[in-house]
Amino acid sequence: MPTQTKSADLKLYREYDAPLSAVWDAWSKPEQITEWWGPRGFTTTTHSRDLKTGGTWKYTMHGPDKVDYENFTKYLEVENHKKLVYDHGGTETSNALFRVTVLFSQENGKTQMDMTMTFPNAEAAETSARFIKKAGGDATWDRLAEFLEQKLNGKEKFVINRSFNTSLEKMFQLWSDPAEVQKWACPTGFSMTYNHVDIKDGGKSFYTMSDGKDTKMHGRCQYLEVSKPDRIVYTQQFCDENEKIVRHPMAPTWPESMKTTVQLTPEGADRTRVTLTWEQDGNWSAEELETFKSARAGMTQGWTGSFDKLEEYIEEQT
Repeated sequence: MPTQTKSADLKLYREYDAPLSAVWDAWSKPEQITEWWGPRGFTTTTHSRDLKTGGTWKYTMHGPDKVDYENFTKYLEVENHKKLVYDHGGTETSNALFRVTVLFSQENGKTQMDMTMTFPNAEAAETSARFIKKAGGDATWDRLAEFLEQKLNGKEKFVINRSFNTSLEKMFQLWSDPAEVQKWACPTGFSMTYNHVDIKDGGKSFYTMSDGKDTKMHGRCQYLEVSKPDRIVYTQQFCDENEKIVRHPMAPTWPESMKTTVQLTPEGADRTRVTLTWEQDGNWSAEELETFKSARAGMTQGWTGSFDKLEEYIEEQT
């Protein structure tokens, strides 16, 4: 979720593994922005768009609940490949709800996006932060990452980001210390225990998740990279109680093996962003690919639940 200061600003940072020109095109070309704009499950219809200083963008966002949301954006500054400033949330005859400033830069072939949303006052910013979290608005920027990956590399990935009020060192511990991981890394309503675990390069783990009633699920991980202080990569499969690979107990066409990349990025001394990417491990069928692509909303919900538990756990400790 965006970082809230004591001012009327909300700030959000993202890094995309894509050249600046590709990120700018994704923002500026109408046929591209409609592919990723909005929370999970939303689609966008552009009625008119003139991306220039003084120009406007009129569009309708179609929610998964079949409700349409009319939107009007007025561009105040447009510097190609560098900067966008626009007012958002109003109409042609009413004032905007907030102003957005987006700065773009490139380093080592990757693009940094630095966004500031400025509201009339701190209270409005706080209210909007809660609304963005509840509506899943941050998934817009995850969808952009997925769009760029598919367009540039032809790969289907799932991406989710979340920022937490803790240090980079502590966050790495929360992902690499088994005693910490099992406190939060499972779906809402489930608990997790390790049967055996060794979180290190080349290590493995075998775990059980239970809802405390009739449902138990088992899984295993193989750790490909555990690089302190900011990166963990592992593959993951569902298993039976004997650690033999099985299919997803509730989705038989779910891919057999997934690869997870966890990248940690400091956003200050006591704030860290987690970028989690899911992708195929090995080969998968066309049917499995479609299952994966259609399940992104559910994946977002599942990881959001885990991240909520992680956030609560961090707050309890501090």
